[in-house]
Amino acid sequence: MDRKISMSRTAAPRRRRAASLDKRKAMGGWLFVMPFVIGLILIYFPVIVDSFKYSLSSMTFDKTQGFVIEFVGLENYQEALFVDPKFVQTLTSGIKNLIIDIPSIVIFSLFIAVILNQKVLGRAAFRAIFFIPVICATGLMGSIAAASSAYDDYMMNQDAGITTGALDSGFNLGVGNLTRLFESMKIGTEITDFVVGAVGRISSIIDRCGVQMLILLAALQSISPAIYESCSIDGATTWETFWKITLPMISPMILVATIYTVIDSFTSADNSVMVFITAKYNEAGGNVLSAAMAWIYFAIIILIVLVVVVAMSAFVFYQRRD
Repeated sequence: MDRKISMSRTAAPRRRRAASLDKRKAMGGWLFVMPFVIGLILIYFPVIVDSFKYSLSSMTFDKTQGFVIEFVGLENYQEALFVDPKFVQTLTSGIKNLIIDIPSIVIFSLFIAVILNQKVLGRAAFRAIFFIPVICATGLMGSIAAASSAYDDYMMNQDAGITTGALDSGFNLGVGNLTRLFESMKIGTEITDFVVGAVGRISSIIDRCGVQMLILLAALQSISPAIYESCSIDGATTWETFWKITLPMISPMILVATIYTVIDSFTSADNSVMVFITAKYNEAGGNVLSAAMAWIYFAIIILIVLVVVVAMSAFVFYQRRD
């Protein structure tokens, strides 16, 4: 009886120490994100409120009163969806292209991360090489690249021989021959369109896989080598180890990389929908209509993220630490 009492007394301080350690970690996490939270509340949140208010209003200019804002309800949303024909068309084509890009980026990032996780000579240099496009895509270099890509897409859309407008600039890999190859193999048109679209935008896919590659590479390095040693002792092949050990254990980070890819792809500066909304905003009197279009686009992005999370959560494996 005395032994049980002493054991309970020693277990209580351990639980208190564990609880205090968790609290310190949580406090450290809040201190780390505090600048972002403060900036979100003081800077971004008022802008978000004003944007939503403008999407429900009309704005006119009066010589005596200046800009006059009047509440019109959902008129701007109705005009964006049912009156302006180009917005729905641009939105549909943009989502269709991103459905091809997002899985291609995640799969390619996983492929490169698995390769760079191997013990090869100069792998640090290879990691830097694959991350260089992320650095070059920021600032002035990103603006120049986006403008060049938009101009090339416009020029290719003027060509009568190209109907999809899905090829990247200067990267024609003979998609016509690839299409005829799939047709001769009696492969369905859906798979053919997916592969042809992915090949046509392979340079863009490579440019946008840097962050996802680092996320998945960190996940691969977090797996204990003892697990692979146990698999090797049990006689598991490399293929079996990848599908039954590696892929399930990095599945949470695959979900994170997928969500990041969805948000990054839908909000990139060269996204066709973003370009259309920005152009509409710069038109005379188009600021309130562009705000409504932006909120519609935001709702679609949130819906797609929720669908991705729900669909992938069934396959995500979370390792228990206790």
